[in-house]
Amino acid sequence: MTTKKLKVGNVPNLRFPGFEGEWENKKLGEIGEIVTGSTPPTNDESYYGGEHLFVSPADIQTNRYVKNSKTTLTSKGFKKGRKIKKGSSLFVCIGSTIGKVAQASEDCVTNQQINAIVSLEHNVDFVFSLLEFNSKKIKMLSAEQAVPIINKTTFSNVKINVPLFSEQAKIASFLSLIDERIQTQNKIIEELKVLKVTLSKKIFSQELRFKDENGNLFPQWEAKKVGEAYSFKSTNSLSRDHLVYQNGDVKNIHYGDIHTKFRTLFDITREVLPYINKNVSLEKVSEENFLKVSDMIFADASEDLNDVGKSIEITNLNNQRVLSGLHTILARPQSGIFSLGFGGYLFKSPQVRFQIQKESQGSKVLSISSGRLSNVKILIPKIAEQIKISNFLSSIDSKLDIESEIFQKLKEQKKFLLQQMFV
Repeated sequence: MTTKKLKVGNVPNLRFPGFEGEWENKKLGEIGEIVTGSTPPTNDESYYGGEHLFVSPADIQTNRYVKNSKTTLTSKGFKKGRKIKKGSSLFVCIGSTIGKVAQASEDCVTNQQINAIVSLEHNVDFVFSLLEFNSKKIKMLSAEQAVPIINKTTFSNVKINVPLFSEQAKIASFLSLIDERIQTQNKIIEELKVLKVTLSKKIFSQELRFKDENGNLFPQWEAKKVGEAYSFKSTNSLSRDHLVYQNGDVKNIHYGDIHTKFRTLFDITREVLPYINKNVSLEKVSEENFLKVSDMIFADASEDLNDVGKSIEITNLNNQRVLSGLHTILARPQSGIFSLGFGGYLFKSPQVRFQIQKESQGSKVLSISSGRLSNVKILIPKIAEQIKISNFLSSIDSKLDIESEIFQKLKEQKKFLLQQMFV
C-alpha cells in the first residue's frame, strides 16, 4: 500500500499499488436499490411465524453483522416482507439510534426504521464500509428536525465517492480482515464476561470454595442482613447542572455514571469524575458524609430492572474529597467485617442482585430505598477467604480491561484507515 498526499480531487490519501485516478461521485440510489422496511400489525398472522430473520434498530449494535434478532415477534420470524439480500447494508434512519449501520448476515426483512442498500453491481462489503464511513455525514441530515428522520428520498440522494470494482474488492478484502479481528476480540470479551458471571454464581452459592494455606476449606459463611453490616450516610441531590469537569474542590458521584461507566471497584485515578460547582454551598455537609475507602454506593433508580440498585465499592480516593450524589445510597461497612474489594463483588453476585431486584418498587421507573436494601440477606465468609475471592474475580476484571483496551485500539485503527482510504 502506498501513501499519496494530494491537494485536490476525489482521491484518497492511502491506496493500494496499481490504482490511480479519481473516484466517481454517485448517489446512494445509484449504487444499489434503496429498500425501506415495514412492520405489519401484530394481528396480521399472514406475516408471522416464518423463516425470515426480522431486523429492528435494536438488533444493530456495535458488531458489523446482524447475527440474530432480539425483537422477532415469533420464534421463527416473518413469512413474508420486503426481503433484503444477504450482504446488504443497513442504516437506521429514524429515532435515537439514527446513523447506526450493519450488514445483513443472511437474507432478512427489516422494520420501517431501517433503509437498506441492496447492491448488485458493487462489492457489498465495500458498500458497507462506505456507508459506515459516511454515517455521521448522513446522520447530520436529520439534525434540525424535532424527530430525527432521514426519508428514503433524502437517503437515496446522498452523494459519495466510489472507485472501480477492482479497487472496491481490494479495499473490502483488507477491511474484512480488520473486521474479523475486531469480531474475534469482541468474542473474547463476551466469553470473559460469561465466565465471570458463571464463576461468581458458583462462588457466592459456595458451590466453588477456596482453601486456606493448609489446603482446608474455610469456615462456613455467616448470614447477615445488609442493615446489620452497613450503616447509611446522607447523599446530595445535585443534578448534572451543578457539576463541572474543569475544576473544583469536591468531586461528586452521579447515579448515571454508576449505570454507564464506573468499574465495580472504583479507583478515582482510573475514572473521570466531575466536580461540584464552586457556587454550590457545602457548609452543611457533615464530614462523615464524605466518601471513605470501602464505602458502597448504590444507584437507587433505573428504568431497567437489571440496573436498579447497581453498585460500586470505593477502593481508592487518592486523598480527594468526594460526595455521593443524586439518586444514590451511601452504605458504610461496620469495622472488621469486610476486606477491601469484597463488597463490590458481593453486591454484583446473582444471589444478591436477585434480592435487590425483588425489593425494588415502581412501574416505569424502579427504585430501592435504604430501608428495603437493609432487608437484603448476605452471606459473609471470613476475611482470608474474602481476600482470595476478590483477588480471583479482580484478576478476571483486569483481563477484561486489557482485552477491552485492545478492542478499542482496533476500532480506532479501523477508523483511521477509513479516513485515509475513503474520500
